[in-house]
This record gives sequence, C-alpha cells and structure tokens, in this order.
Amino acid sequence: MRKEVWFGLTIMAMVVIGVFTLMPAPSDMTNGHLGLLMLALIVIAIMLGFPTAFTLMGMGVMFTWFAYRSVNPDIAVSQTLDLMVQRAYAVMANDVLISVPLFVFMGYLVERANLIDRLFKSLHLSLARLPGSLAVATIITCAIFATATGIVGAVVTLMGLLAMPAMLKAGYNTKLAAGSITAGGCLGILIPPSVLLIVYGATAGVSVVKLYAGAFFPGLMLALLYVLYVIIIAKLKPSWAPPLSPEDRTVPLPAYSQILAGSGSRNALGGFVSALKGKRNAGVPASTLLLQSFLALLPAIAFALVMGFTYQKVTAPVAAQEEQLIEMGIDGGSSSYSTEGGLEEPQPLEQGGLAEPPAQEEVPGALNEPPQPEAVVTPQPAAKDPATREAAAEKPAQEQAQERRSAPNGYWIAFGILLAALILFYAVLTYARFEIFKMLLGSFFPLAILILAVLGAIVFGLATPTEAAAMGSLGGLVLAAAYRRLNYAVLRESVYLTAKTSAMVCWLFVGSSIFSAAFALLGGQEIINNWVLGMDLTPLQFMILSQVIIFLLGWPLEWTEIIVIFMPIFIPLLQHFNIDPLFFGLLVALNLQTAFLSPPVAMSAFYLKGVSPPHVTLNQIFMGMLPFMGIQVIALILLYVFPAIGLWLPEVLYK
Repeated sequence: MRKEVWFGLTIMAMVVIGVFTLMPAPSDMTNGHLGLLMLALIVIAIMLGFPTAFTLMGMGVMFTWFAYRSVNPDIAVSQTLDLMVQRAYAVMANDVLISVPLFVFMGYLVERANLIDRLFKSLHLSLARLPGSLAVATIITCAIFATATGIVGAVVTLMGLLAMPAMLKAGYNTKLAAGSITAGGCLGILIPPSVLLIVYGATAGVSVVKLYAGAFFPGLMLALLYVLYVIIIAKLKPSWAPPLSPEDRTVPLPAYSQILAGSGSRNALGGFVSALKGKRNAGVPASTLLLQSFLALLPAIAFALVMGFTYQKVTAPVAAQEEQLIEMGIDGGSSSYSTEGGLEEPQPLEQGGLAEPPAQEEVPGALNEPPQPEAVVTPQPAAKDPATREAAAEKPAQEQAQERRSAPNGYWIAFGILLAALILFYAVLTYARFEIFKMLLGSFFPLAILILAVLGAIVFGLATPTEAAAMGSLGGLVLAAAYRRLNYAVLRESVYLTAKTSAMVCWLFVGSSIFSAAFALLGGQEIINNWVLGMDLTPLQFMILSQVIIFLLGWPLEWTEIIVIFMPIFIPLLQHFNIDPLFFGLLVALNLQTAFLSPPVAMSAFYLKGVSPPHVTLNQIFMGMLPFMGIQVIALILLYVFPAIGLWLPEVLYK
C-alpha cells in the first residue's frame, strides 16, 4: 500500500482513538459532547472521500434533529426543516458571494488566452543573468498567472507542462524544479483577487475590501522569499540550477534592428531617434521607426501619467478629498463594503432548553464581526483650538476648497526612485533587450493591467468586489479575443467550469451554515470556548495554538473545508483575546497554503505528477515542496512580528 494511504489511515486512526478516549460514557454524554462528536465524524467522513458540502449538510441536519428532539420530539422535524430553509436563504442573500463565479470565470478565460507560454519565455530571457533564472522565472510566472486566475490546479498543470521539461533539460535539480512550480502555483490562494479571502470574509463577517488590501503585501513578501531562496540555493549549489547557455539567451533580432545595430548604434531608443532624423536609417521605413519609438517610450509615458495622477491625488484640497471619499462610501474608518457575513450561528441553548432561531431577524451569534482592538484603531485628531477655528473661519470657503496641499516626502522619494529606474532602463536598452521588452509588453503587461485594474477598483473604493469581478470577467473576454482564443468551445467550457466551481463553493456555504447552526445548538462551541478560556492563554499563545492547529489541519484537509468548518470555532474567541479578525484572516490565508503543499492531500503535487516525465516521482515532488513549507512558516512569523506588513495598507486607505 502507498505511503500516502498509510499516512491518511494513521491520521484517521488517531482521530478515532482520540474521540473514544476523550468522550464520556454514553450515559454521561451531553448535547455539547454530541457537537464535538459531530465535528470528529465530519473530519473522518471527509478523509474517507465523502463529498464535503453534502456531508456537512447531512451531519448538520441529523444532529440538529437530535438537538431539537431532546427538547420537544413532536416538532423536532418541522424545526429542523425550518432551520435548513433559514440557513440556505441566509447564504443566498449574501451578496458577497456573487463575486465568486465572476472571478472564477475571469480566471478560466485568462487561462485559455494562452499567455503563459509567452510570459514564461519573456521572463526567463529578461532574468537570464540571475542565478537560478529559470526557477525564478517560474515562480514569478506562477505568481502572476495565479493572481490572474486564482485556479491552483490550472497554473500548476500548465507550468508543469511548460517549465518542468525546460528546467530538467537545463540540468536543474528535480526537487528544486518541482518545489518552484508547486509553491509558485499556490500563491493565487493568498494574493488577491483570491476566492479564499472572499470565503473567509463571508464566514467571519470581515470586509473583503480590507482583506484584499491587507493580503497584497504578505503575498508579495512570500513570493520574494521564494525567489530569494532559489537564488541562494543556485549560489550555494550551482549544480542544482546551472546558468543558461549562450544559445538559450540569444534573442533573434528583426531585420530593422539588425540594420540599425550594424550601423553602429547600440542603444535602441537612440538608434530609432537618429534614424528618424535621417541618420543611419539604411532604408528602414519611417512608419516602422515611429512605431518602435512609441513602444520604446511607453515606460516614460506610463511614468508621467502615473506620477501626474498621483500628484493630483496627494495634493488635492482637503475639502474636495473628503467629499470624494464620502461619495465612494469610505467614511469615518469603516468601509461600505463590509459584510455582516450572512452565516451567523443561532443562539446557543438557554438553561431551559433549545431556542428555535427566529425566521426573520438575525440572532447575534459567534460569527458577528467583533469590535476592532485598540491596537489598530487610529485615534481621531484633536479638535482645533478656538484661535485656529476663528482664523479658518475668516478665510472664504471657496479659497479653502481651492487651496492645494504640498506633496508629501514619500511622493518625492518614490518619484526619485522611479525616475532613476527609468533612466537606467533607457541607458541599458539594447536592441536585444528591446525585443525582450516587447515580449513582456505582449504577455506580462496585459495581465498586469487587468490585475491592477481589478484590484485598484476594489482597494481604492471605485467599485465593490462584485463590480470589480464583473470588470475582470469583461477583461478576460477582451484578452481572450485579443489573442484570438475566444470561440464558442472556449466560452462553453469556461462557463461550464465556472458553474461547477461556483456550485461547489455555494453548496459548501449552505452545508457549513447548517453545520454551524447545529454545532451552536448542541453547545459544542460553548464547550470549546470554556476549554480554551480555562487554559488562561495569552494572546500570543492563543495565536500560536490556533495557527499550529490550522497548519496541521492543512495536511488531511483542503482550505475550503478548514474555512467553512473550523473558522466558525476560532472567530468567537478572537474578541476575548483582543485580536483583530482582519489580521487573523491574513495569518490564516498565509497559513492555508499548506493545504496545497502538505502531504497526503497536497493537490498541487498530484497535479504536477500527472504532467511530469515518468522518472519524476511523487516523493521527489514532496521533498521539493518541504523547503517552501518552511519558508511559509518564516513568512507567518514575519507577519506576526511585523503586523504592519498586512495592516498598513488597510489603515492608510480606510482610516
């Protein structure tokens, strides 16, 4: 029998033994113990291969009936059916979930636009001077493509077909190649737009907008740690990542570039300008020179537009800026896109018996968003003194509205850094590098613009996640059409896969909602709360305990199951330990990548194995993933020690 099967059976046996050891005798068992038994049975059933959503639903209905039957057997069936209807309707009424099928549809369209081949080739040519350039290009390609699609299986499979043979042919170590592909493909779980963050936000009642803003820098940090690890390994063990051969670095030049390069000009932009002036054009058409000059000047044009737009924003009059923020729905430190979750649990038992959840109004339960801790609340500025108010009153209101602010130092620092980078870019822009830049222009920049447009619209309050997801779907259609990949077959397959994935997510929510209601009715949440609070843990100890549990759960379970089953258990405890649920969600999202990187349910390993050459074994893939799991632990520690990595951007945008 395979080692992975033995591993899974061992975990199941440990769960069963733990249940029989910790559970009291049947005569002493209370409703709360039935709730804990239900939790253990869910884990065992999922590991046996039962469908997660319908297992949650079935277990929830059965144990809800047990709970109501212990109070009034005559109406237990009707109360159970009423609860099912209420929980299903609560999920249907949660408008945050509308963005799930739209983002998934965008991902499938982008996947079929056939950009990944061009993106990987242009990146590995542009990074050829770096140690381990193929592996670095693989991680960056995976990060960009995973961000655009959010579909781990598709990214790992495509990169396994494209990058794995290229790295093995170049002499790369099999473990390093496999680890780079699987770890890079999982970045889409964390980097927005992420379906995981939507699911967590809807479950925990946290604003998805703030989650997206908070997850950006942790995701970027994790990708940079992956790249840094590959570069260090390539330096320490050159045999694991040999440099590219001169033949692989060669970029074929078009005829006009060969003509201009042969005339003595090395700099591409200088050569185009000289040729337009009539010097050394050697018969190159003026239209070609104008087009190539425009393409070469695109970075300068983009720099001028971005910095000019940013300058207008950072120097806008205070009064005008406040009016704009109110129009966008960002006022007083709260986001208008905050959701109440839609998955609140019913109130636990009172002493006299079970109370049926009301049909119309929401009952405050464990999944309501707890108040923000004092550590992350931005204090309001002190009121102006009377003299200042009188001086301000003397100014005409129109003059105050038109008075622009001075640009902050951060703007000028960023301006100087970007200007220096732009000058360096043009200083080293040879004809070969210009061809690589055009390859990036045709593969990297369309995806980057799509991602930035979607994320920027969400983060800066220009659109809700649902509206931005609709924009992204339209952008995916445009990209697929621009690359001549949009046809009836592609559209039909994308719609079918989107419906299939969305149905899975929505049924998971219905099942988890019913399961959470049953768990609360039985009093299982109360037992866990009392047990944790009785341990008298500090916030740091609770955070470590919760993250270790989530890390271990990532071995046998996938992230969807962990979010919908176990997050409703952790969320109610955050208020007691004064932990921001937004920060906790960022830690969970970073941690839950282990669900795709941990055996025996490391799905990314099985995706890669399915498309790898026969001599690449599953054990080699698992061994290659282990260092990247260690990097995730380091990233978790960095995020906890320096919470500003995740909280700085939401605080700046929504304070």
